Amino acid sequence: MMSRFFYLLILLVNLAVPIFSASEYSRDDFPPGFIFGSGTSAYQVEGAANEDGRSPGIWDIYAHAGKMGGETGDVSVDQYHKYKEDVKLMVETGLDAYRFSISWSRLIPNGRGPVNPKGLQYYNNLINELISHGIQPHITLYHFDHPQVLEDRYGGWLSRRIVKDFTAYAEVCFREFGDRILYWTTLNEPNIIPIMGYDEGLLPPGRCSPPFGINCTKGNSSFEPYLVAHHILLAHASAVGLYRNHYQAKQLGFIGINLFLFGTSPLTNSTEDVLATRRANDFWVGLFMQPLVMGEYPESVKRNAGLRLPAFTNEESYGVKGSFDFVGVNHYVSVQIKDNSDSLNWEHRDLVADMAIEMIAPDMTNASEYPRNPWGMQAALEYLKEEYGNPVIYIHENGQVSEHSWSLNDSSRVEYMQAYIGSVLDAIRNGSNTRGYFTWSFLDVFELLSGYKKCFGLYHVDMKDPQLKRIPKLSANWYSHFLKGGIVTSPSK
Repeated sequence: MMSRFFYLLILLVNLAVPIFSASEYSRDDFPPGFIFGSGTSAYQVEGAANEDGRSPGIWDIYAHAGKMGGETGDVSVDQYHKYKEDVKLMVETGLDAYRFSISWSRLIPNGRGPVNPKGLQYYNNLINELISHGIQPHITLYHFDHPQVLEDRYGGWLSRRIVKDFTAYAEVCFREFGDRILYWTTLNEPNIIPIMGYDEGLLPPGRCSPPFGINCTKGNSSFEPYLVAHHILLAHASAVGLYRNHYQAKQLGFIGINLFLFGTSPLTNSTEDVLATRRANDFWVGLFMQPLVMGEYPESVKRNAGLRLPAFTNEESYGVKGSFDFVGVNHYVSVQIKDNSDSLNWEHRDLVADMAIEMIAPDMTNASEYPRNPWGMQAALEYLKEEYGNPVIYIHENGQVSEHSWSLNDSSRVEYMQAYIGSVLDAIRNGSNTRGYFTWSFLDVFELLSGYKKCFGLYHVDMKDPQLKRIPKLSANWYSHFLKGGIVTSPSK
């Protein structure tokens, strides 16, 4: 059965925006200094899960419990040993930048305290290799994974203790790598972590409670998602405060946070559906962006969640407000929203029920490919511009899913990229402060929703080859052509 997440978890963009109309474009049409890149994350790409002092993270435990059908990231595509080969491919492709995450478990295996010298050496080697070849590193500190020891010790994100440990971990990264890093992202998709990890139980640590999630042995879907979101905001603000107070003036970098955005529209023009999309926006954009911009949660979230939503102290509100230099955006698909205000009368409610909406959405786990709706990308960017003061934005993830097969003729991915990059250009022409675009993903990796069954990579990885050979797909060649100045044609919408 498809997760309620894919029907109900939603970001509202209820703006009428034009569809990208230019028939041709090139990277020269983008503003000077616009960054084009691609990305991966540590657990999904590194492998070497049991090597050189790395401890288990929550993803190791989740995958080894059989939650991914027996598939794990133990080896994945082994970038830990093959990073030089991969950097060479990045150069050949023409990337400006590579977005990757640090494995907290590899760098500080106990979650706090001593730094693992082998982990430190690996990330220094990767960063230096990238820079020496003209590739700009963009680092994400937290991509859905923390040391399992912190989960065992105090419940991970359920405890305020993680704020201190996350900040200490961030300081190690700033201190050891910050002389070469200009772009830091604290957390990847914090608006996904509460619902998928603590409401639906479909991502680590796999917590939920009936009737909202399935196959969870512990959790509270009504309360825990809000607590986790609150602690994430406090940890983010703490790390940003540390960076700004002790590192930014010397290192001259930028720090932000990342959100998952759907392009959305009301199912009908009825007042109920329009209001439902605004309410959804308050929960899935505003739950994080409004504290970051205004220092407080949206009124509709406070009203519907009630006492389950923690409150900021004055000091916390001051620390959270303005704690970003940019917003990272992950966008893949568009959805429609229908009002479901009856859910507010249910005896038991979770975060999704508090939104009081229903969703019509693609099945992101099982879809052979995603519908191509580039208007959704532009609509999301337009919404952030209008609602939150036009922040600096980097598109951190955007890409087309496909079956993990030997086919290198991924023409659907090419058409998707042509359309969505064109939509980003149109948003920029309309005033969006978007300054970069990263494809997901550079390689076919262990996908967090589908293991090795689905892929997004520009490069195919032969999982049956002991050397895990990388082979360029049509999309890699297309992206390289575009990055090197070639003119491309936007497909019909």
